[in-house]
Amino acid sequence: MSTAEMQSKTTVTDVPELVVGFDLDMTLIDSRPGIQAVWDLLVAETGVPIDTDLVVSRLGPPLRWEMAHWFPEEQIDAMVERYREHYPQHAIADSLPLPGVTESLAAVRALRGRSVVVSAKYTPSVKLHLDHLGLDVDEPIGDLHGAEKGIALREHQAMIYVGDHTADIDGARAAGAVAVSVATGPFTADELRAYGADVVLNDLTEFPAWLDAYVLEQRLEALMARLASYPSLVVAFSGGADSAFLLAAAARAIGPANVVAATAVSPSLPVAELEPAARFADGLGVRHVTPHTHEMDREGYQANAGDRCYFCKAELVETLQPIADEFGIAAIATGTNADDAIAGFRPGIRAAFERGAITPLRDARLTKAQIREASRSWGLETSDKPAAACLSSRIAYGIRITPNLLARVDRAEQAVRAHLAPYGVQNVRVRDLGESASIEIDAELLGTVDSGALVELVRAEGFTAAAVDPRGFRSGSMNERLKEPEKYR
Repeated sequence: MSTAEMQSKTTVTDVPELVVGFDLDMTLIDSRPGIQAVWDLLVAETGVPIDTDLVVSRLGPPLRWEMAHWFPEEQIDAMVERYREHYPQHAIADSLPLPGVTESLAAVRALRGRSVVVSAKYTPSVKLHLDHLGLDVDEPIGDLHGAEKGIALREHQAMIYVGDHTADIDGARAAGAVAVSVATGPFTADELRAYGADVVLNDLTEFPAWLDAYVLEQRLEALMARLASYPSLVVAFSGGADSAFLLAAAARAIGPANVVAATAVSPSLPVAELEPAARFADGLGVRHVTPHTHEMDREGYQANAGDRCYFCKAELVETLQPIADEFGIAAIATGTNADDAIAGFRPGIRAAFERGAITPLRDARLTKAQIREASRSWGLETSDKPAAACLSSRIAYGIRITPNLLARVDRAEQAVRAHLAPYGVQNVRVRDLGESASIEIDAELLGTVDSGALVELVRAEGFTAAAVDPRGFRSGSMNERLKEPEKYR
């Protein structure tokens, strides 16, 4: 079963998928110049004295409603049609994104969410605006106004709707969504607040920060509720940012006496990781155990094909199960987060799932960035700890893994890290390509440090040749060298 198939069989129920709805006119874009240009054309064609300044001051309701102010009922359909004929040529290019639009849509995407636009505007016109400005929206929907917008918002399960009009608040209410108003349209912040908006912002530049804080709060609440549902837990604790945060959260949710931190000791664990892990667990008052795992005894692990991580995680969970049994603990939790679950190359996730391990961070949809942010707010020393995958991830696929190879990589990385400590280095990887090695460091240090010195340090540990990768550190870069990666997803 692939990771994708695994996800299809296990529905995340702790937190719904983040879906944010946006209005278009005067929420995402300032369409007044283009709309006014079209109305001016209608004035020129019909001779009807239309106050086009007034028209663009009250955008929001359906076009037919505005037409009714200027034309008799029997002419409205024809004038709407004529307006729509002019619109693509005269309204699209003159409309501009409002401040904060790109950042707001990016904020939704960063939280693994989807964006939908629900507007009273003619649907083809909505699409033309979004395409012209290159806005990152998953679904454009038009021809809905006020409470009718709730139909589309419910269909797409939007939990937030952002708009500039009181009618947008009606749409959010009809969908049971949080009504977020921006004071960039015809209503002031006080008027929107008085009408019943849940949140009022001056403009979309304030939206990313609000969204980040709101979603993090929701996801943390879900995480703590999930953890509190277990009387006790064994946490697979590598010492990294994710498992450290999970351990701290579990200690808060059910008390440190009911949590066991298990750090697996094997040749694949960098020696520098064990002592900080023990210190961290002790600081939480959590029992810390250090069972030895024997993934090196598994042929699939030693063979080091694309599914190596499957055998490693299988060994880990199977080693932790007797510990859980010994302490009478029903669940083993791993630090898999929401980003890991969609990364596309995580055979270890499948192995843990098949053996019954739970993934509270993933189930709460917590991303790596959110885990770091929450860790900072909790004062955890691991909040900014660089990613530290197991040593085997440094060995090129197809090269048989041995303890000697792992020890050589560990020594080489420690030597490079020590040399670069004065530069504030964060990420160091020495990739074993056989007799040669590829050295990856933070990209911003390239050109600043003496690459020759790094090469000599790595060669001194037993490599016949080495080179600094000009692209810098990239998590999982060994996967770039894997033939047929789809085979292992």
